[in-house]
Amino acid sequence: MVRRIHPGTDAAQLTDAALLRAYAPPAHGGPFVRFNFVSTLDGAATHGGVSAELGTDADHRIFALLRRHADVILVGAGTIRAEGYEGPLLDEAGLAWRRRHHLEPHPGVAVVSGSLDLDPDSAFFTEAPVRPVLLTSRAAPARRRAALEAVADVVDCGAAAVDPAEAVAVLAERGHRVVHSEGGPGVFASFQAAGRVDSLCLSLSPLLAGGSARRIADGSDEQPLRRMDLVLALEEDGALFLEYRREHRKA
Repeated sequence: MVRRIHPGTDAAQLTDAALLRAYAPPAHGGPFVRFNFVSTLDGAATHGGVSAELGTDADHRIFALLRRHADVILVGAGTIRAEGYEGPLLDEAGLAWRRRHHLEPHPGVAVVSGSLDLDPDSAFFTEAPVRPVLLTSRAAPARRRAALEAVADVVDCGAAAVDPAEAVAVLAERGHRVVHSEGGPGVFASFQAAGRVDSLCLSLSPLLAGGSARRIADGSDEQPLRRMDLVLALEEDGALFLEYRREHRKA
């Protein structure tokens, strides 16, 4: 049973509708960039190279509900290669909810890939419910760019690497205000460095992984510490579901 422990306490079962209200992004304002991750107690973001094994039933439920609010789902190319992301990214209930709330039938899908190391014949492209957007750099190989332009919109967002501020601006120009990112760690680190993280939804799974798995953020340079405010905390069967937001982005 998922229960609220902050703000306030609520021992009652939270319905999908209540969870959607709890995680609702700000109704107005500029682009709102949210990241969603699951982590073990000792900081592992993956096990066996993927994150799915770390999540509990409640994590999978909240993961699916968070997508309903998105104007665009943002992922890194490494996440696409590791986890697929083919076909519709919402279930029928999620698609119906979006129709009732006058949102686009399916969120946009954007991929951060400075090198464009993606297979244009993969199911991610051939089964895509909407034409993907590839956010890349001007240094991306011309041959890969040409192959991928047949199956996606390829947009430059930086010279040698993808610039998060440019990426958010490109998505905003396409009408995407709520940017919902599901990784990976490199994308999260780059958006942190650029100061473009407005919300972090973190599922803390009651597991110890050991080993040398990556953290949820994987950057090469040490960054200034940034304060985030806890706006939501839920619990089920020992797992915690937390949302932190930048103070000026509170709903």
